[in-house]
Amino acid sequence: MWLAGRRLHAALGGQRLVRGELRHPRLSAVHLAGLVVSEVVSVGKHLLTRFDDGRSLHTHFRMDGAWHLYSPGRRWRGPDHQVRAVLAVPGRVAVGFRLYDMAMLPTAEEHRIVGHLGPDLLATGWGPEAAAEAVRRLVARPDRELGLALLDQTVLAGVGNLYRNEVCFLLGASPWAPVRDVDAAKAVRLSRELLARNAERPEQSTTGALGPGAQHWVFERGGRPCRRCATTVHTATQAPPGDPVRQRITYYCPTCQPGPHPPC
Repeated sequence: MWLAGRRLHAALGGQRLVRGELRHPRLSAVHLAGLVVSEVVSVGKHLLTRFDDGRSLHTHFRMDGAWHLYSPGRRWRGPDHQVRAVLAVPGRVAVGFRLYDMAMLPTAEEHRIVGHLGPDLLATGWGPEAAAEAVRRLVARPDRELGLALLDQTVLAGVGNLYRNEVCFLLGASPWAPVRDVDAAKAVRLSRELLARNAERPEQSTTGALGPGAQHWVFERGGRPCRRCATTVHTATQAPPGDPVRQRITYYCPTCQPGPHPPC
């Protein structure tokens, strides 16, 4: 999301829209053409496109959303029925696909959308205070499963399923281990380091390698040998109690990540 925000800002920031369409049931009557894009910023997994009239467009990718950038007249890489937003300036066209979560709101009221989030791991102003707050939020529920806590955007803003799997592996902890059993400060530090390492590129490598099949320790390696010990990497699902909608596939090495695991 951070990279998407940076690219959108570079393409649109400071320029007047020659086309601005929102193809969303609640926003279909909103017309943005003529407004100047003040800036595009990311906050965790949220994007905020701010305009010179004091309003902001909020978008969220969920699992499969995306913003594409094109030169005018170039064919879009996706079906028209999946387009939810078109923002065009002279020389560039930004097209938002599968953006289920969209809202227009006053820029001064963005806290209604992102105010509940934990410290943003890729925030420019990240420092000791933000790190300490992230640790405080992480340990606030010591009995919570680590894998669920890392995905909670009110604890840490920015960690998705890929990174929570990889952070658990690098900590040597089961995703089902309670937070109290891990070094919370190290968990926060690893989360930020991995996100920062990949912030400026589309490839998301946690191993340091960029070759096909070599980028991750356990993520999407179910049934294959662990890179460290050759034990077969296992998969299972993990979800907050009573909330199957937020269920995520979890990858782990039972040898390198001792602790509680679901039955095989």
